[in-house]
Amino acid sequence: MFIDNVELELSSGKGGAGAVSFRQEKFVLKGGPDGGDGGRGGDVWFQVDKNSHTLSSFRGKNHLKAKNGKPGEGRKKYGKKGESLTVVVPPGTQVIDAVSGELLLDLTEDGEKVKFLEGGKGGLGNWHFRSSTNQRPTYAQPGLPGENRRVRLELKLIADVGLVGFPNVGKSTLISTISNARPEVANYEFTTLTPKLGVVAIDSFQAFVMADIPGIIEGASDGRGLGLDFLRHIERTQFLLFMIDLANYRPLEEQFEVLQKELANFSGALKRRNYAIALTRADALPEQEVREKTEHFLKDLGLSDEKGENRYHFDTALPAFVQEIGYDGKIDAARPFFVAPISSLSGTNIDALKYALLDNVQKRKEEAAKEVEV
Repeated sequence: MFIDNVELELSSGKGGAGAVSFRQEKFVLKGGPDGGDGGRGGDVWFQVDKNSHTLSSFRGKNHLKAKNGKPGEGRKKYGKKGESLTVVVPPGTQVIDAVSGELLLDLTEDGEKVKFLEGGKGGLGNWHFRSSTNQRPTYAQPGLPGENRRVRLELKLIADVGLVGFPNVGKSTLISTISNARPEVANYEFTTLTPKLGVVAIDSFQAFVMADIPGIIEGASDGRGLGLDFLRHIERTQFLLFMIDLANYRPLEEQFEVLQKELANFSGALKRRNYAIALTRADALPEQEVREKTEHFLKDLGLSDEKGENRYHFDTALPAFVQEIGYDGKIDAARPFFVAPISSLSGTNIDALKYALLDNVQKRKEEAAKEVEV
């Protein structure tokens, strides 16, 4: 089962109490105070592990608590420190305050470890309170309480490319064709109920991560269907591949407009995200009909059938638009990076699609590296 949203109460450990004790040895009639300090309570840590993919391990759990510190003992012996609690989460997990909604942590890097709650300090033993006027103190400090917080964990998948489209448009077929992901593929809507990640390997040294997001329906941003639960995963992807069905009864322009509207309603940032458009199931129609539909769609978007340098070698038998990449400038997010008909079944434009997406991913990483340098 895929769990991407859980609510938990987290508590650090309470500090151990200091000891009240007096030195007792043979031939020592009146030994002084020797009560030791209590141990510190255990801390609460968050650790990111890329081998963890869901939050399902927290299902059914309501309260996670670190261990309390042990009380001090005689002969100035310290109590044992309480065992810390390490909450292991997958990359892309956000820790949100369940009461205020404030974002507390955004955990994205594998191996990242962050202390979230501090354990309570142990109490001082009675030997700390000896003085010339109080040579026999009979009290010690109790341990301080630990911290407590109710949080909501939300998982947002991290991928280079996110597939966006209606149910049964061919997203799962595409990701199973070009990556190592093996999602269920069937001829009915909502086959994909959970997001899937796949690594698209171009060669031994070049690859990128693609996410298959469950289908979005009209009204998803208002809570209809499965789309709302998983729209948050698209926020993590820096590049979107809209998949529009050539064989669908609805016009291509209408399908594209509905998808854009749902994304924009969910998050204004998604409206400014770089994207490309793949017209799927090109094998299901005669080539002439595919050509006519594609040309009409390009015209409706205000694009011409330009291939630029055609570095990706899109099938010249079918119209396609490829936006020029100026390596000294940024990609224009107002226009699609490319528009092209594809077929996962026949392989039409699949290789070109892979190289085009890789080119964009590399370009984006170069721009991010330059921003860091500046």
